[in-house]
Amino acid sequence: MEHIEIRIDGMSCGGCVASVTRALQAVEGVKTVSVTLDPPLARVDFDGADTDAAEIERSIEDAGYDVVR
Repeated sequence: MEHIEIRIDGMSCGGCVASVTRALQAVEGVKTVSVTLDPPLARVDFDGADTDAAEIERSIEDAGYDVVR
């Protein structure tokens, strides 16, 4: 099991948190997701055999939010 924390730009409400959470949960290999508005952060536990950090970050961007690198 691997863990990543991703700072997210563009979230402004609980609906945004829900959208990012759903996008992350849809990624194969993601086990647990915690998204917070303050700070704007996603904490994700995932199976590295099924996905990687780049794919997880892409799912956030595909949902319409920016990953802060």
